[in-house]
Amino acid sequence: MPKSISSYFGPGVGDDHGNNISTPTTAPSSPLTFRRASRRPSVPNLRTHLPPRLVMENEANEQTSLLAAPDGVHKPYTSVPATPGRYTLSRQGSAAGSLLPSRNHSRANSWGLKIASMAGLDRKGPFSAMTVGSVFQDDRVWYDQFTSTDWVHDSIADGFRVQELRKRKGIKGRLWAWFDSSQGWILVAISGCVTAVIAYFVDVTESAVFDLKEGYCSNGWYWSRNKCCVGKEECAAWRTWSEIIRPSRIDSVWIDFIAFVLGCILLSQLACYITLFSKTVVPSNVQLAPLDEDLGTDRRTKKDADDDKDTQQSPTILPEANGSSTLTYYSAAGSGVAEVKVILSGFVLHGYLGVKTLFFKTIGLVFAVASGLSLGKEGPYVHIATCVGNIACRMFSKYNLNDGKRREVLSASAASGVGVAFGAPIGGVLFSLEEVSYYFPPKTLFRTFFCCIAATLTLKFLNPYGTGKIVIFEVRYFKDWQFFELFAFILLGVMGGAAGALFIKASRIWATTFRRIPVIRKWPMLEVGLVALITGVTSFWNRYTKLPVTELLFELASPCDPNADTGLCQKEEDIPKVIRMLLVAFVIKAFLTIITFGIKVPAGIYVPSMVVGGLMGRVVGHITQYLVLRHPTFVLFQSCPADGGIEACVTPGVYALIAAGATMCGVTRLSVTLAVILFELTGDLDHVLPFSLAILCAKWTADAVEPLSIYDLLTEMNSYPFLDNKVHPVFDTELGDIVPRIRRNRIIDISNAPLVRASELRQKLHQLHMAGELDGGLPILRHNILVGLIPAPDLEFALDRIQHEENALCLMASDVRWHGFDDQHYDGDGENGDGSPSDLTDFTPFIDPAPVALDIHSPMDLVYQCFVKLGLRYMCVLRDGQFAGMVHKKGFVKFIKELEAEERKLGKVGRS
Repeated sequence: MPKSISSYFGPGVGDDHGNNISTPTTAPSSPLTFRRASRRPSVPNLRTHLPPRLVMENEANEQTSLLAAPDGVHKPYTSVPATPGRYTLSRQGSAAGSLLPSRNHSRANSWGLKIASMAGLDRKGPFSAMTVGSVFQDDRVWYDQFTSTDWVHDSIADGFRVQELRKRKGIKGRLWAWFDSSQGWILVAISGCVTAVIAYFVDVTESAVFDLKEGYCSNGWYWSRNKCCVGKEECAAWRTWSEIIRPSRIDSVWIDFIAFVLGCILLSQLACYITLFSKTVVPSNVQLAPLDEDLGTDRRTKKDADDDKDTQQSPTILPEANGSSTLTYYSAAGSGVAEVKVILSGFVLHGYLGVKTLFFKTIGLVFAVASGLSLGKEGPYVHIATCVGNIACRMFSKYNLNDGKRREVLSASAASGVGVAFGAPIGGVLFSLEEVSYYFPPKTLFRTFFCCIAATLTLKFLNPYGTGKIVIFEVRYFKDWQFFELFAFILLGVMGGAAGALFIKASRIWATTFRRIPVIRKWPMLEVGLVALITGVTSFWNRYTKLPVTELLFELASPCDPNADTGLCQKEEDIPKVIRMLLVAFVIKAFLTIITFGIKVPAGIYVPSMVVGGLMGRVVGHITQYLVLRHPTFVLFQSCPADGGIEACVTPGVYALIAAGATMCGVTRLSVTLAVILFELTGDLDHVLPFSLAILCAKWTADAVEPLSIYDLLTEMNSYPFLDNKVHPVFDTELGDIVPRIRRNRIIDISNAPLVRASELRQKLHQLHMAGELDGGLPILRHNILVGLIPAPDLEFALDRIQHEENALCLMASDVRWHGFDDQHYDGDGENGDGSPSDLTDFTPFIDPAPVALDIHSPMDLVYQCFVKLGLRYMCVLRDGQFAGMVHKKGFVKFIKELEAEERKLGKVGRS
């Protein structure tokens, strides 16, 4: 007679009829087996009671796919069967393209594995999975969509990888250590060079396509106007559309106007059409906010949501009776900087950095910029570079299978995007450090610098504009500034900061009014067409609005040639006329930038904001110049030279560039980064002080007018679970104020017995998913004492591997003493000696025996530091040593957002 379960675990465990169950245990391969084993008391291994054949079938090794599907078999994986009453969740790698076809991830084809195999570094043994490519001590289930990265887990896993690597001796060990340490450098070098090649393609292609709106070159239709007429404004080889349609030496303005407007509309529609191919639809019972820069987008449900639902701070759970929620976003739309920032903080957005997004964003960016819309390519370069870095990480499983390590490469790649956008490698490093990176150790700083150097050198070698410059708007100043100009520089800083802050407010108003119109929300191409129509009609008649934004910024910031008398370089009596033209261009460009931001095309905000600021700064510069010329004997102007041309004392181009940087600072809140970028654009040490002073004033002013930057606004409107580690809220509460009440369906109670039915665990997991906690966890209690926690992804992974879930029992405690297990009652064929099925499964390898816990009276500052510095997903709460609840990161983010919103409403300063 075999011993019953109650004899091992105590009374209280049996089947539905009250009979005791006798069954041996099995355990699915665990992602945490080795990590947890060293911290757990020594207990008999339950797996030893299984026949060797069954044990070997369940073992995972380096050739086993992530979800245990046979290598080479690409079948869709659904963790929970798609039954009417059950939440459906798919898994795939964070580098995957679309969410629609879920896929398995195999380690078999890793480049690192192939290289290591060729080097003879394979070795078999109990840790063979840690010796080639990935030296992991766990086969972690992949992160789910819309969850936070488990930084602690990734850090521990990498620590075990390094520990195992150091155990290797001899020449093979040294070779593998050298190869392992060089992988990061290889990846950042590849990322930088490939990013530069893509930037070269975009720069050359968009300039040629842009000019097609006005005509084409008879020597080659694909040549831009500058290439066709080298060094000339007009040439016989360049033919306008009025000359082609009506052969004559007299241009017809109206034909050129119609051709220009049609070109704007057609190219913008093509860009939008390409962008819509990156559409990703995520069906879910968890209602989340839109994931792009269209702040007016609503989630689509079977019952239309209220207008204010997309401003919520946390996911909304839809009852099953109301139907499912569908989250739709376009990964190629917008600049992508806000999403890159959130991804680098540990938020998982599958497909956002994939090959499909890279392709559609690159092609769509060419047509979007060529259409003449008020947008830039510099912001999307950051997203494109991050995509390149993410794809390159697939070469080595050290980075491909560890999201924490992967983000080190992504930080460097994002910096290279700014490096090629502005020709500023040092500015790119500072951008990554100041704006997008969440975790930036010294090792990453040096690699980021190397990546930016590789990118800028490659683009310099490719020479996209044929001038030896990396960017068009690179300028040089040869005259120093005067002391009285400091007042004008401070004024420009204040005006630029205010303009940037007002742009953010205007963008919010436009998104929540015009884009709420149902037809606009339903048909993105209609909005793009309307914006293109307005852009074409208003831009054609003004020379400065008709130019591409990069060329316009260059013309605004350039100093005048003393012998020139064209464009912005006019005589004294013509300065008022120039000021009027610039004011008209300023109004038009400001309006167009507001309505363009957020449309469904790849679009950046960096250079458009700089152009708006440059127009404003050029106006101030010409006014100052006019005053100096008209009143040369005024006391402040006596230091100016008496003769030397119209720019002998005041250079309006300097004012334009200073105001451009100040306005960009007001929009993005970059500070040191912008000062360095402006210095690298000019190469002029004399003007570093004016640049820095204006940006300082701009940031102070912008923070006073609008506390949020444009990326903070996008993060807030999209309800990302993002905790800003660069600011610190002021708290007057403690942890107990935000702890939700304990729900029985959110805990696992093993007070009576350590066995829990799999069906009960599945129901608890379903409740977590319905609450939006895809990355949550279930605390394990014994007599109200916290003895462990099983993460929801691990629990789902383990439950999915049980063949007969309805009859299975799961062991949830490792400190159980077994007394005389009788092997003779197990016949090795999946049944016990009495014919009952073997449904006992060991879940202890998936359990975290020491979850992070704080006392309920802990100050909120300590809680904030734990979530920010440790990267926790959740935190257990204790009262007098007993379990009192659990706080999820998303719940804490909601509390922070509500706190900041309330403080802004009351006019307080919520950040320090």
